[in-house]
Amino acid sequence: MDKTNRGKLIAFEGIDGSGKTTQIGLLAGRFREMGITFYTTMEPTDSPIGSLIHQIMTGRMNADPKVIAALFVADRLDHLLNEVNGVVHKVEEGITVIMDRYYFSSYAYQSVDVPIDWLIQANAQSRSILRPAVHIFIDTDPEIAMERITQNRCDKELFEEKSRLARVREKYLECFERFGDSEQVVRIDGNRSPEEVAQDIWKAVQKYEIQNNQ
Repeated sequence: MDKTNRGKLIAFEGIDGSGKTTQIGLLAGRFREMGITFYTTMEPTDSPIGSLIHQIMTGRMNADPKVIAALFVADRLDHLLNEVNGVVHKVEEGITVIMDRYYFSSYAYQSVDVPIDWLIQANAQSRSILRPAVHIFIDTDPEIAMERITQNRCDKELFEEKSRLARVREKYLECFERFGDSEQVVRIDGNRSPEEVAQDIWKAVQKYEIQNNQ
């Protein structure tokens, strides 16, 4: 297929409680109004591998951090390459994919317990298969994020502790600096109202000409 007709991938990143779900919904709504063909998805997925990760995250199963990291790698590759609804196939069809979390999530979350170099190498295949047109990082204060989590959820997941989220945020920033200009990362202040955040996200989408792909 002519690469000019390919869709693009927009990856949303941020700590839990950063507002990713809200902002993905708002962006999807804008795309829908404009008649842009899009597909929303998230990691971990609802595949058998992703379901296993969800069980670990919610405390129904225990696993070593290295095992968790490896499961995310496997789930991500299946997410990309699955013959039924794989992201690569969607992009090749000319569909813009909005993804909630991608490989920077593994770098940030798992590097608290697993060496970062191992994580980068383990996710190298995914990164080479499909790199986002833009990573949108919603940068939210861990205290504000925890308040949102407490208000919106009955049960917290494995990584949803304020001190842990603070470390994950630091890891995100370290990784963005490490990769430099090889990745298109836009940092958005997530401490503001959803409307203000959405406005800046749309500016980022326009900058990278996502909407002109259709």
